Amino acid sequence: MDWMLALLLGYGLGSIPFGLLLTRGFGAGDLRSIGSGNIGATNVLRTGRKGLAGATLILDLCKGLIAVHLAWRWFPDFVGLAALGAFLGHCFPVWLKFRGGKGVATLMGVSLGLAWPIGAAYAVTWLLVLAITRISSLAGMCAAIAAPVTAYMIGAHEFAIVLAVMAAIVVFLHRANISRLRAGTEPRLGSNS
Repeated sequence: MDWMLALLLGYGLGSIPFGLLLTRGFGAGDLRSIGSGNIGATNVLRTGRKGLAGATLILDLCKGLIAVHLAWRWFPDFVGLAALGAFLGHCFPVWLKFRGGKGVATLMGVSLGLAWPIGAAYAVTWLLVLAITRISSLAGMCAAIAAPVTAYMIGAHEFAIVLAVMAAIVVFLHRANISRLRAGTEPRLGSNS
């Protein structure tokens, strides 16, 4: 029973659509009708509201971090399931007909909560790739892949497996971005496209 409670705890927290709530609350319209239509920080940035995008990034990160933190306290044998639940809740929220974000910020929060070296590797990879390429999707995918690799390297094999599942979902959800990357048409941060 505890495994189900851990999963539901994570899913409930992860499914809070902060990007949608913030853009609606501050008069930036329905996020689902802008840009890619997803509810993450990168799409919030397309509204031109950098503050809202930053707040979305932080809140989406925090919901993953808080889900894992609470699981360490209440369900320590099922922390990985709470992490997975938070990630799945963000990507596939029941309230939005299972159409959410791509999971990059929430996965960063989950990684930080599981073990600081995993979170550090995720953050450094994301920042480094973003600084070099200015391509948000590429930075997110590289960071997602870095998380299970780091977990495996530090001996957190049980987390490496669940993080690998999440990384695979991140890459799958970025399949349109991957096509644009191959075609050389993926927009860079700061561009008007």
